[in-house]
Amino acid sequence: MSLEVKEKTQVRVVFLGAAGVGKTALIRRFLQDSFEPKHRRTVEELHSREYDIGGVKVTVEVLDTSGSYSFPAMRKLSIQNSDAFALVFALDDPESLEAVKSLRDEILEIKEDKYAPIVVVGNKADREKERRVSAEDVLATVEMDWNNSYVEASAKENTNVVEVFKELLQQVNLPSRLSPALRRRRETFPKDTDFRPPMNKTNSCILS
Repeated sequence: MSLEVKEKTQVRVVFLGAAGVGKTALIRRFLQDSFEPKHRRTVEELHSREYDIGGVKVTVEVLDTSGSYSFPAMRKLSIQNSDAFALVFALDDPESLEAVKSLRDEILEIKEDKYAPIVVVGNKADREKERRVSAEDVLATVEMDWNNSYVEASAKENTNVVEVFKELLQQVNLPSRLSPALRRRRETFPKDTDFRPPMNKTNSCILS
């Protein structure tokens, strides 16, 4: 029996998290290389882009969800239909990190897979003076306890936004040729920023 894993050519990633943590801002920065400082409430928006990666057509769908817990059925459906998950919290809002913990539990229950592709994103790294969440504490929980990836990012300053998507797509078995394409900023991909070396594990990136 062959153990070869088939490469996916279509993948859906979903961004989940409390209201106001910057889910839409991260997606907008990635797809359009723009930033809107004013918070606008999202119910659910699906973005789709097709990329030609070394002759292979790859469709990447990005699902932006509501931060409100008023739509539990919609959230459950979005989890069921997605391949990878970005769990976003704000570094100046400890309560939003608690929401991430609840969302992760919900994903594991719905997907019935403790190895579901999950990247935890600490957004608003540009607000260092307002930081109320310790990077070391989050690293210990996310990497050591959960065995997931952790990235700190800033949609405002376009810091590590591409790294979030690279990590998500690498976890869902997309063609390996996708990573060089990301670095070349093909189609609507924003410019890469200079990423600091990861701490502890190769799948993490921390900003100080």
